[in-house]
Amino acid sequence: MESELGFLVSVMIICADITAAVLGIEAEIAQSKQHHHHQQQQHSRHQDHHGCQKTPSSGAFAEGIAAMVLLLIVHVTANVLGGCTYIRTNQDFKRATANKILAVAFLVLSWIFFVVSYSTLMLGTLANSRSNRFCSLPSRWLFLIGSIFCLGHGLVTSAYYVSAIATKKEDKENVQQQNPANTSRA
Repeated sequence: MESELGFLVSVMIICADITAAVLGIEAEIAQSKQHHHHQQQQHSRHQDHHGCQKTPSSGAFAEGIAAMVLLLIVHVTANVLGGCTYIRTNQDFKRATANKILAVAFLVLSWIFFVVSYSTLMLGTLANSRSNRFCSLPSRWLFLIGSIFCLGHGLVTSAYYVSAIATKKEDKENVQQQNPANTSRA
């Protein structure tokens, strides 16, 4: 039952990250269409009454927000369900199983992928907000870069979850082997 649940959660992680990546790509497309439309308008009238050289895309803004929220939900869910796997000392590292070392490595990688994808999606989204404060933010390719890292985040986070669950199972088996009296009562 646990392995089926673990597989289901892994598939959900990957599917949600793919969805976030698709939303990011759609935001990039919406932004590009808006930019192209704005350039055509600039040629027809030479005056920009916003004081900003680019016109934000409300579609890109909404899709960017949706991608960020989905990415955040996936990351938090995987970290809560997988637990926090860590190695504190060199002695812990020497006694750690391959699953535990993999879990720690994938946890670190998942945070790196999360930070890069979330920040690039956030910058692209802010660049498409209606506020003139973010007018100077470069927005070209940010959604696409964020989307690529979302896909990587899905793979790495799913691998983290699987290895974290395997580590928990190994830890539980080790405790039962060390305390056989507890297993006979259960």
